[in-house]
Amino acid sequence: MPLARRFDTIWFGSDEAAKAQRMSLVAFAIRVGSAGLAFLSQVVMARWTGSHEYGIYVFVWTAVLMLSDFSCLGFSTVVIRFLPQYVKDGDIDRLRGLLLGSRLFSLLFSSVFAAIAIAAVWLLREQMEAYYRVPFILIFTSIPMVALGGVLEGAARAQSWPVRALAPTYIIRPLMVLGYMATAHALGYEANAITAVISAVLATYTTTILQLLVMTHDLDGMFPGGPRRTEYGVWIKYAVPVLLVESFFVLLTNADIMMVGIYLPPSDVAVYFATVKTLALVHFVFFAVRAGVAPQFASLAGAKDREALRSFARRSANWTFFPSLAMALAVLAGGHLLLSMFGAEFSEGYPLLFILVIGVVLRSGVGPAESLLNMTGHQNICAGIFGAALAINIALNLMLIPTYGLLGAAYASAIAIGTEALLLVLVVYRRVGVLMFVLAPQLKEPAA
Repeated sequence: MPLARRFDTIWFGSDEAAKAQRMSLVAFAIRVGSAGLAFLSQVVMARWTGSHEYGIYVFVWTAVLMLSDFSCLGFSTVVIRFLPQYVKDGDIDRLRGLLLGSRLFSLLFSSVFAAIAIAAVWLLREQMEAYYRVPFILIFTSIPMVALGGVLEGAARAQSWPVRALAPTYIIRPLMVLGYMATAHALGYEANAITAVISAVLATYTTTILQLLVMTHDLDGMFPGGPRRTEYGVWIKYAVPVLLVESFFVLLTNADIMMVGIYLPPSDVAVYFATVKTLALVHFVFFAVRAGVAPQFASLAGAKDREALRSFARRSANWTFFPSLAMALAVLAGGHLLLSMFGAEFSEGYPLLFILVIGVVLRSGVGPAESLLNMTGHQNICAGIFGAALAINIALNLMLIPTYGLLGAAYASAIAIGTEALLLVLVVYRRVGVLMFVLAPQLKEPAA
């Protein structure tokens, strides 16, 4: 049977395409489970706390996820970039140095970053709403663990271990948040934003420590102890532009939530976040494919097999677009029902889905183009693309939210993401030589 043979090729193949597809399939399965789990956990949290308290919780949690990308200084991507290269070159001394150095550096840097963030909240406490002060201080204590978890995820992705990479963050942590929240509820604590934040902090520490123990055991078994060689200068030189790319990407995908939180009350933040979380059922396709292909981009780029890299990159766009389109249609069809699960007031977010989904589908059509640019040495211009899209997003939010409220935030997000997709298509074609858009014909490589 052709389908069975295709599955065997993917599951047991040893070439780069098979490895990437295998990683993407497992990542996709985890993302499917995690998307459903995250959605249901957010429904439970919203039902327990109410829209006002839930809005406070998701606002501060979004802030910590955004800051955590800065706090590890891009070392989660450094591991993905250099670990496959060191393995391929047999450079075990540098590999050992990278595995230990990336963890220590991210933990130290993120701890300092967290202390600065907490101090900033204290100094600016009179300028923010009283109900945000304690939740912000509490949630910022989790920054070091989120940063370390990102580095551990990067190491697992570099080894093509999708379960070790994705399960802690996307399966185990949400379950633990619910578990801690349910325990607090059973012990008689009030179901409010502070209880939810404490549950999230405890879940983050528990998950990251468990992930660290598992990854240390597995990697020590593959690469026994010995001399270590660190190259912080090389790593940081690569990390800083990539940090800008990753940070701009995270800011771009969350800026609308933060802007809504600045301009509108927590109940509106809750509605907008629930709408975005519903749309995450579409997003996970893109993230699953990106998790699978980034190490293969790095490997092909290191081998200098330009034609194979271009062919593989173009195929990756197909892997993101068609599943994303199918999921988008399904979410639009059932969106009203899905939002009503959060509570009756959340149904007002349904019209926003039709606006937001346009940007998501357009973005899926260019595939993991930013990963291709990062892994082929074009991280600087990639950072510029995300910076431009972020600037457009913030400017449009500033103009539209005060007048149009949540609709303004949705329009700003869709336009910014569409602009980002267009810029990525143009730059990837000029720099890598592949027209990375699913509906476009294959063109010849442009002249240098």
